[in-house]
Amino acid sequence: MNMSIFLPSLPAMTDYFGTDYAVMQLSVSLYLATTAVMQLFIGPLSDRIGRRPVVLGALAIFMLATLGCLLAPSVEIFLAFRMLQGVVAVGLVLSRAVVRDMYPQNEAASRIGYVTMGMSLVPMFAPMIGGTLEELFGWQSIFVFLLVCGGLAGWLAWADQGETATSTGTTMSQQLREYPHLLASPRFWGYALASAFASGAFFAFLGGAPYAADRIFGLSPFWTGVSFGAPAIGYTIGNFISGRFSAHLGINPLILWGTVISTIGLGLSLLLGFAGIHSAVVFFSITTTLGLGNGMVIPNATAGLLSVRPKLAGTASGLGGAIMIGGGAALSVLAGHLLEGAPTAMPLQWLMFVSSALSLACMLFVLRRERQLWLAK
Repeated sequence: MNMSIFLPSLPAMTDYFGTDYAVMQLSVSLYLATTAVMQLFIGPLSDRIGRRPVVLGALAIFMLATLGCLLAPSVEIFLAFRMLQGVVAVGLVLSRAVVRDMYPQNEAASRIGYVTMGMSLVPMFAPMIGGTLEELFGWQSIFVFLLVCGGLAGWLAWADQGETATSTGTTMSQQLREYPHLLASPRFWGYALASAFASGAFFAFLGGAPYAADRIFGLSPFWTGVSFGAPAIGYTIGNFISGRFSAHLGINPLILWGTVISTIGLGLSLLLGFAGIHSAVVFFSITTTLGLGNGMVIPNATAGLLSVRPKLAGTASGLGGAIMIGGGAALSVLAGHLLEGAPTAMPLQWLMFVSSALSLACMLFVLRRERQLWLAK
């Protein structure tokens, strides 16, 4: 929610702070970059001291950062507190690690699919909530809402989250020294990059779609929020498929089909653009295929990278998340720059298609590597 709820308000916030859209769009890309760096340490830290205390501490910091965003007098101060809000990514990283703590690979993929299916409802509704709050009370009300949500999440974690980490007790330096074991694994890289490029197409969408909706398609904040629900609908369906079939079919077939679906859908979007069809309905409706593919790719690729070294689930989750979010931050910035001044959304459509195609290539590499390992036995 923290990543997407205020996206329909980016144009209004740009005017409020008297800055350029590219500067205001840094509230997306810098946030993603911060979460990428944090994830390098979140995993090892949680393997060291446990999942529960890391989650509780992160939510407390998030609430303070949200208050800073709400009261910021300038865009520079806003962006600084916005980066600090990135600490809430602890929840995304450690929720996956907690699931992997409790279940074997294929069942973990199924459980992660169900968990992320619930998560996918948030980006479906969050932009609509944000757009409605802005129209009724102004963009600042969005951060009041986030502050309340952070408090509720903190209370829930305090009351209900148990400790699942079994490898606590090793030092932080020992945990960080395990990174080379993961980095030396071609399968880890294949799964991590497949997930990174698949989600990268979505992060490019997050970086460019607010500009496209407002400046190219002329949508109101409310309808911008509604349009942002299109990929979330697909993501919900994709996560349901993962939850239902991962344990029976295995993770690799679902990742492969997910990358194929996204690439074909975004390729169709490009072809329609070349044919001169540039409507908001067509552009946003086709992003449903991006969400569908990502819902099949991300939970299964996550389970795959966590299972390369099961004893390093927290470390693998953090490193894999850093690769995914870091790449997403770069693509988000690139999308904002490519679209500024563009008469159509074609630059964004190109960027999303290329990222999805690279995800497909990475998954084909994983399948080739697993065949090599099977033949070697």
